[in-house]
Amino acid sequence: METWAVEAVGLHKRFRETHAVRGLNLQVKRGEVFGLLGPNGAGKTTSLEMIEGLVRPDEGDIRILGLDWRKDGTEIRNRIGVQFQSTQLDDRIKVREALHLFGCYYRNPRDPEELLKLLQLEDKADVFQSKLSGGQRQRLALGLALVNGPEVVFLDEPTTGLDPQARQVLWDLVRHLKAEGRTVLLTTHYMDEAEALCDRVGIMDHGQILQLGTPRELIGSLNQPSYAEIEFQGAAPDVAAFAAHLGMAVESKPQHWSIALDDPKRDLQKLLASVEALNLPMQQLHVRRASLEDVFLHRTGRSLRE
Repeated sequence: METWAVEAVGLHKRFRETHAVRGLNLQVKRGEVFGLLGPNGAGKTTSLEMIEGLVRPDEGDIRILGLDWRKDGTEIRNRIGVQFQSTQLDDRIKVREALHLFGCYYRNPRDPEELLKLLQLEDKADVFQSKLSGGQRQRLALGLALVNGPEVVFLDEPTTGLDPQARQVLWDLVRHLKAEGRTVLLTTHYMDEAEALCDRVGIMDHGQILQLGTPRELIGSLNQPSYAEIEFQGAAPDVAAFAAHLGMAVESKPQHWSIALDDPKRDLQKLLASVEALNLPMQQLHVRRASLEDVFLHRTGRSLRE
């Protein structure tokens, strides 16, 4: 059996003067949840669209389940499912009708009733899709991607704009897909989403994957166990004076200062002593563990949400 569910080699895509994807190499194992993590404009969606067969790469090769898009397009389409960032449906189509309609395009569609139960939309089966909440629409969009029982599922920023409860429901559905043995390739700019769902993550910016590994591996590569964040009453004081007194690097952010802690117990004592010595108007001190966002900032110098 082919080891890789998705294999992309040397992908390039240009749009006039914009080189959106620059030599992307990617291998996704069967049965894993793989995340492309990066800010808006990093090239995630363009990469996904090439792998899905929606956009032709300028250079490079793509294989899905061992099949080549150029020779086996019909077979691939019957074995993958795609959820886009935005899915447009007729306002007057009902939920069950949409699942049935999309299923008609495939040779072995799943039972709409089974999908309604999976999506927790049984009580919305005969409701017009235009009357659904944002989270319910996203679940329906995922259901449309699953009507053919795909082996590989592509999700492009599936939880953007959703409230925390709706995001959690989508996360549970992704975990269910993995439990069924399906492969999931998703894009996201939410660090917590990648940490919660993904077996492996590729950190992407400027059309390239900068670092790849499990969330734990990537966070461990920083050799930085935790960070202290200080918030102030009113305007923040002079960060340079504090850093000089502390003898440690201090990053000034819009809402707080951030200090990397090599030894939290020792460094926190030094930090509090410096705050007291300089009589700083500290409002709150928060200590957190290192995250994928710290990895991204370290590699690119910009926020995941830019």
